[in-house]
Amino acid sequence: MCPSPSPGETSEAHDRAPVIVSTPGSFARSVLDERHPALIERVRRATPYPPEQQRALDALVEEITKGAIERLDDGEPGAGRWQDEPYYGQRWTDVPFLWAESFFYRKLLAALRHFTPGPWQGIDPFAPFKSAELTNSKVDEELSALDRLPELPVVEQDLTLLLSSLWGNRADLGFQLSAGAEGLGERVTGLVVDDSPALWETLDAHDPGKVCLVADNAGPELLPDLVLADHLLTTRRAASVVLHLKPYPYYVSDATTTDVLACLDRMTGASGRAAETGERLRQAVSAGRLILRTHPFSCAPHPYALMPADLREDFASATLTVMKGDLNYRRLVGDRHWPATTPFAEVVAYFPGPVAALRTLKSDVVTGLAPRTVEELDAGAETWRTSGTHALIQARV
Repeated sequence: MCPSPSPGETSEAHDRAPVIVSTPGSFARSVLDERHPALIERVRRATPYPPEQQRALDALVEEITKGAIERLDDGEPGAGRWQDEPYYGQRWTDVPFLWAESFFYRKLLAALRHFTPGPWQGIDPFAPFKSAELTNSKVDEELSALDRLPELPVVEQDLTLLLSSLWGNRADLGFQLSAGAEGLGERVTGLVVDDSPALWETLDAHDPGKVCLVADNAGPELLPDLVLADHLLTTRRAASVVLHLKPYPYYVSDATTTDVLACLDRMTGASGRAAETGERLRQAVSAGRLILRTHPFSCAPHPYALMPADLREDFASATLTVMKGDLNYRRLVGDRHWPATTPFAEVVAYFPGPVAALRTLKSDVVTGLAPRTVEELDAGAETWRTSGTHALIQARV
């Protein structure tokens, strides 16, 4: 079954690029059938939840593996925002994949009483995973590598920090800095699109203004985003950076305000340039130059084409909005089976201002590839769309 277009989406787009659902054998199906039940068990093992939450987790496993989609209980805080969704009573595998994923995480938080007043309110079920990644010794190596950044020409500093933000915890900043220009060349071999020149030209062509950076993951992947934000501020590419975060835990490792503060503590607790960067960022927050912002729509199961007016106004007033990560990309272009050669600028034409995407490929949707690139990728590994081994920098400026 193929869902009807969501409100605000055209039937033309629906006919040309059907919404991604969890068909047998698909990547989306493996997420629903394998990853979600496994994640529930990881959460269960990481935190000693009491019997009430344990029973709720059991019921959620039963629902996602054998049952139909059930509404949130009427007494669940915030349930009203989900009451008008159209997919209740259907099988999880029959509804749009983006919606199913989003609702799964909302139901997981409900099962754990994350929003319910009491001793478990506000507890991040993914905090143990985030903390383990952030305290990993490899993070020390990455932070110490920042000491060598001034040795590079400004252009290579730009590229190095952009690539670090793009690849997240696969950035291997130390390798980039030690290998110089040749290392940078090797590092970008996984890029299927590189619009980075247009990104920098857009920033350099304007007086310093506001840059919106829509964050993706916490932990080691958020650190290079913060370093990039500091670079934009110190090089006067931006007068202010608005860092859009999730208002509550979402999609395992998505970044919240708590995660930003943890990263700043990690940086200032290091030495050398990392500590200096962390202190500058702390001062930037205090001075209103690094603005931490959350919006309920950040956790909505809908594409950015349906963003509310206040969020649209925020992005419209930015010199550039940078969307980080796979989920933001899916929401930016629409989680659809677009032909891979569909122009990126075409599918994001609705966006209210200049926009760029930094994204490693971890799901089926992709746009803006050259025909020859698609041919070469399709002739290689079948999982290039979902394995995280390829990435893109796309811009519509």
